[in-house]
Amino acid sequence: MRLTIINQFFAPDLAPTGQLAAQLAEHRAALGDDVTVVTGSGGYVGARSPGRQTQRAGLRIRRIWTPGLGKANFLTRVADYGAFYLLATLRVLLLPRQDLVLSLTTPPFIALAAALYKLLHPRTRVVLWSMDCYPEMLERTGIIHPAGWISRVMRSLNRWLFQHLDGLVCPDPAMKSLLTGQYPSAHLGEFAAVIPNWEPAAAFLPSAHGDPWRPPELEGRFVVLYMGNAGMGHDFKSVLSAAERLQDEPVAFAFVGGGTKWDWLQQQRSARNLSNLHLFPYVPEALRLPVLATGDCGLITLKDEALGVISPSKLHAYLAMGLPVLYIGPVGGNVDLAIERYQCGLSVRHGDVDGIVSFIRELRQDRSKHSALRERARRAFETAFHDGVALSTFDKFLEGVLEGSPSPPRPKTP
Repeated sequence: MRLTIINQFFAPDLAPTGQLAAQLAEHRAALGDDVTVVTGSGGYVGARSPGRQTQRAGLRIRRIWTPGLGKANFLTRVADYGAFYLLATLRVLLLPRQDLVLSLTTPPFIALAAALYKLLHPRTRVVLWSMDCYPEMLERTGIIHPAGWISRVMRSLNRWLFQHLDGLVCPDPAMKSLLTGQYPSAHLGEFAAVIPNWEPAAAFLPSAHGDPWRPPELEGRFVVLYMGNAGMGHDFKSVLSAAERLQDEPVAFAFVGGGTKWDWLQQQRSARNLSNLHLFPYVPEALRLPVLATGDCGLITLKDEALGVISPSKLHAYLAMGLPVLYIGPVGGNVDLAIERYQCGLSVRHGDVDGIVSFIRELRQDRSKHSALRERARRAFETAFHDGVALSTFDKFLEGVLEGSPSPPRPKTP
């Protein structure tokens, strides 16, 4: 199969979508596919990736120039997105005929490049691998008005895109339900699937963990770890209230990462005098497992309005490390469903500070309970959230899309 994958970030960059795309690309190349990756030269947090056209495990990687300003603020993100939209679309349209083009959603609507390519090559199959949903994310966080012109334009783009898709992959049922309900398409048929995100099993063998990363301020503390992006889809009010309640106990809340909420978290730490809240910047990939090994519990939050719009990817690394998961957010998302099915943590709603504090205290004081939850977390990973399971499911899905009946006639482009 001649396969092209489109995403702004790609390994060795630390962006979760880039890591997942790389694992899928390398897996398909190992099976004999002719794989091309169209990605950016900028990094998730501003660093530049090496080389513009490089080889990686038999892949052809076409790195498109972008300013490389990262996600520090809205303007830097828009600058990177704009350059990538234009240059990546041109690069995709110049590709020789592909059997399948798979697009992720960084930046939003980059899948339109794949749909335009399909107009030139009607027999090519197009699959959207959705990691977030726009304009729904912007609407639900109050950035744009649901009835405004920006929202209407984005919905029109989505309706046109979905009429040109041959397959849809979502990380959880809530997102699949939202997208297929908002943008019904007879062309998708049975090829709308839920494939949870994952972590590579080989990277999380006990021998690979190394020594825990333990800054002095975390020594002797029960560490509630939040690792990754703290963005507009996350709510930390209940976490901070719990931190206030636990000030005089040997508990530390360690945030390692960045995002649009980072400055706010720093302000709240000062305003509330939270000596047990510690903020650390993103760490290199080589320190990822040692940082995870520092945690005694993995924290995930999700705003109620973000259900079905984003799917937290922190879950899988926490489970791989055997960390009990403390989830604060709505019922029905991927984290809530995993906790319910595998009994590997606590799922509570926003505002339940008593429940959060009680859970942390219980894990700290009851070693047998903590050990049991760690075992269940690791078992969940080994059962459902590692690359062996996910990539096998992807193989069947992509082969089904390729072998499906020929696509019906497409509506004329307006």
